[in-house]
Amino acid sequence: MMRKEYLKKIIAQSFDDLKIISACCSGAKVRLSQIKFLKNNKIFLVYLKRLNREGENTREEINSIIRFEYIDSSKSKNIDQNNPELELELIAIDLFKKNHNFEIILLFSKNRIITLNAEIIEVTLEDQKNFK
Repeated sequence: MMRKEYLKKIIAQSFDDLKIISACCSGAKVRLSQIKFLKNNKIFLVYLKRLNREGENTREEINSIIRFEYIDSSKSKNIDQNNPELELELIAIDLFKKNHNFEIILLFSKNRIITLNAEIIEVTLEDQKNFK
């Protein structure tokens, strides 16, 4: 029997949608060199390795990308920017409304934080094909 692999794509445009992406990615491993802020395009990308919490095989690791759009600025706290090999563990993604904008908080273990400022919420979690 052939098993079809389906790649997930979750699009978040509200706080509730973002909670689903946060739950899927909790515990995911991220290398600092795999985080990119494309300022001119207002896109913030996070490449991560996460556990397949939605499938039958919950020990299976999936390579995924979280794409944050309409990002005006980004700042980090307790993260050594000079260490590209630094591995971070994503705990949660949170969201706060601040005046007319949003603050998207990427909370990592060891009190490491990345804060993104956005005009609107447009976040996509997309699984990448795994080559075995």
